[in-house]
Amino acid sequence: MEFTDWEPIYEAILTDFGFERAADERVRDRAAAYATAFDLDRLDCAGDTVAVAGAGPSLEADAALARDADRVFAASTATDRLADCGVETDAMVTDLDKNPDTGRRRTDRGAVVVAHAHGDNGPLVDEWLPRYDAAHTLVTTQAAPVDAVANFGGFTDGDRAAFLADACGADRLVFPGWDFDDPDVDGMKARKLDWAERLLRLLERRRGERFAVLDGRRDRVDPP
Repeated sequence: MEFTDWEPIYEAILTDFGFERAADERVRDRAAAYATAFDLDRLDCAGDTVAVAGAGPSLEADAALARDADRVFAASTATDRLADCGVETDAMVTDLDKNPDTGRRRTDRGAVVVAHAHGDNGPLVDEWLPRYDAAHTLVTTQAAPVDAVANFGGFTDGDRAAFLADACGADRLVFPGWDFDDPDVDGMKARKLDWAERLLRLLERRRGERFAVLDGRRDRVDPP
């Protein structure tokens, strides 16, 4: 997704949550100091089925869906949980807030981490990005991309992983571990899940694909 297409959606998210664009841009610029050019061909998904793994309570039950995929892009802690199920991930997509040391260990062994910078995680960016091997770290922002900091679209770790897979040419997307109605999340997380659902609806329309995770829901989902 080009930033010109993403920007109106981004502005709507900022308005809904009361976030400041300037804060996103400040942290983005701090992250840019640690970012180097990333070869996106490393995540080439042309012709592939990509499992976009969420960190919901259904993940372990859905592990076979990830295991059978050609590629796995996992949101944050879904990376560790899939590893416990014997499923390796091609990209860990994270804003560094839950398991940043997993990301460090991944880059140490040459595995890809997609590390996101936003207005609320500046201290984590400053603490962890210098400890990641920049050669294996793709830095992203939800604001305008600058230098080696990219923006493929998306808001939460999970839907950003889906937009990344789309940008990398995925033929089909499947969604293990996604639970939009998880009763254990707090109000803020529930609102973010609502946006994730809306963004997946937008993405399936753009791709001309129907995501099974939206079956029974899509008619009441209002894409941005």
